[in-house]
Amino acid sequence: MKRVLKIAGILLLAVLAAVLCYVGYVFGTYSRIEDNQELSVTHGSSGVQTAEPETDYKILSWNIGFGAYEEDFGFFMDGGTESRAWSRDRLKKNLDAIGETAAAQDADLMLLQEVDFDSDRSYHVDEALKLRTFDGLDVSTDSVFAVNYHSAYLFYPITQPHGASKSGLLTMSKLGIRSAVRRSLPVETGVTKILDLDRCYSVTRIPVSNGKELCLYNLHLSAYTSDGKIADEQLELLLSDMQAEFEAGNYVIGGGDFNKDLLGNSGEIFGVSTEGYTWAQPIKTELFEGKNLTLVAPLDENDPQPSCRNADAPYHEGQLLLTVDGFLVSDNVTVTGSLVYDTGFAYSDHQPVVMTFTLEP
Repeated sequence: MKRVLKIAGILLLAVLAAVLCYVGYVFGTYSRIEDNQELSVTHGSSGVQTAEPETDYKILSWNIGFGAYEEDFGFFMDGGTESRAWSRDRLKKNLDAIGETAAAQDADLMLLQEVDFDSDRSYHVDEALKLRTFDGLDVSTDSVFAVNYHSAYLFYPITQPHGASKSGLLTMSKLGIRSAVRRSLPVETGVTKILDLDRCYSVTRIPVSNGKELCLYNLHLSAYTSDGKIADEQLELLLSDMQAEFEAGNYVIGGGDFNKDLLGNSGEIFGVSTEGYTWAQPIKTELFEGKNLTLVAPLDENDPQPSCRNADAPYHEGQLLLTVDGFLVSDNVTVTGSLVYDTGFAYSDHQPVVMTFTLEP
């Protein structure tokens, strides 16, 4: 009996030591990516180099869910069971469908979020490279990629560990890109930082023929925050930065995944309950007070479509639906339309949102 207890004690200590070593590894390897990091621009073969005032343009924004969130996919961190894309082959086919769907919109500007590279969950496929070079892409397109976050190896779920993740923001433009920079956002400082990882937005500068610049912001704000304070700080920093660019005389457009209910009453509009979902709270419109910036929450009132589903299970009736993806524009940008493009959530837990606009003279 003593021998059995001794063996059990040794095994327990070994497990405890392994857990402590792993926790030390996770926290020891955590690091924030450099702020104000200059980003390299991949230039296309040719094309229009400057934006023009009083010209119609279209912009598309889409969180592609690292290519994994097909309609039968539920993610473990949202209450589902899957931790990785179904397979490398299905992932690549899904990325092809995402590229074709985005290209069909014929947008002048594209902002994509949750674009993986060298991640276990996406079988180490370089999704940015694949989307930059797919057959339907205009060869004159310029592009910029910003690493949003990188994570240590996550040994959960035990049966299929999520692994290490590297993901970012891909910006593509038929207009010439002059320069781009990565700006770090505030994140949690406690244990929660391991779940929410790093966060950023990218700022891409496109010259305008009148000597100004179009400052294009690609963003993916936090969802998993402890009390909402960090989410407010992130939005405040973003708005402050955008306001400064407007006051400098530039045109400003932001787009991406805000991880907040942009409509304010998505549950009512889409006939579902939002109760109990702490991340699905209405965006705080009071943070926009005193700013020359307008939130554009895409909605076709005749055919309302949500931009996001909760990935607690495969897509099904009664699942949480809301619009968390949209745009921000400065007062010198005129919006002529915006909507959610309905894909039936076939390729991601988000649907692409599009906006048409002109730059005022």
